[in-house]
Amino acid sequence: MTLRKRFQLYAPKAAQATEPVGLVSDFQRFSIHDGPGIRTIVFLKGCPLRCQWCQNPEDILPRPELLYIRNNCIGCGKCLEACPARCITADGPRGVAIDKAACRLPECGACQAVCYANAITICGRHLTVDEVLEEVELDREFYDRSGGGVTFSGGEPFAQPRFLLALARAAKARGLDTAVETSGCADWEAMLPVMAHLDTVLYDVKHMDPQTHRRLTGVDNARILDNLRRVDALGLPIRVRVPLVPGLNDAPENLRRTAAFVAGLSHVAALDLLPYHRMGEPKWGQLEKDYPLRGVSPHAREEVVALAALLEDSPVRVTIGG
Repeated sequence: MTLRKRFQLYAPKAAQATEPVGLVSDFQRFSIHDGPGIRTIVFLKGCPLRCQWCQNPEDILPRPELLYIRNNCIGCGKCLEACPARCITADGPRGVAIDKAACRLPECGACQAVCYANAITICGRHLTVDEVLEEVELDREFYDRSGGGVTFSGGEPFAQPRFLLALARAAKARGLDTAVETSGCADWEAMLPVMAHLDTVLYDVKHMDPQTHRRLTGVDNARILDNLRRVDALGLPIRVRVPLVPGLNDAPENLRRTAAFVAGLSHVAALDLLPYHRMGEPKWGQLEKDYPLRGVSPHAREEVVALAALLEDSPVRVTIGG
């Protein structure tokens, strides 16, 4: 089933639902780096951070959005005819321009329905808890065999705290292993109830210096580090993850400070260094946004290995890539 058909099928159900409804951007199957075993990742939209290297920019805003993939466009003109707001115009022999201010999402979506080339896609579907978990449970056999389960990610999943709590509680009731991937930038009162229904917490630490953290992400790190201490006090298994971005947070001093902070916690299973990649860069263009790190090249493998070696004396296990 295509994403386009899913949007059309799921939106009416969600509109009639009495249970919590959330805004989901995508499902990623057969993940092996976001918690134990083989997992399905559920991406929730909305994030309070504005990380310069964000690999999921489509999950920043808490509303459905149009993504336009110009290279897919065949210039058929079907979207121009279908759009009731007339916010799509021709832009060259094989392309269109979209006035997103005039777009009637989420009520419409007519352009995506007729775009069989998948040049226009809608990112963000309002789904019920049951609809999300029905999708997750399609791969139940793989979870059972590998010790896997479901990981809630984003964006920032705690940006939808009521929906996340309902998802985590229902997933545990179905016997699923649950994990959350979070920046920790949320109110602790919203985070705490969810923790009772989680098996693993994947916790991002971007930078240890508060001013640099603010420059790179738009917020300082005081609440983030405080919440990490609170999660640790609950006794949940934690994997601390550092997105390793060239020239931004890969200085040896920052990595040593991160490792020292993590060593002061009691329930961290590993400190994962996640090498920077550029696979999310095209999505910035599809959203008609400028990628802040355009032209930044990923580390060579040897460079990442050398940075990890700086932390070999840490009492916490250090991994590359999780």
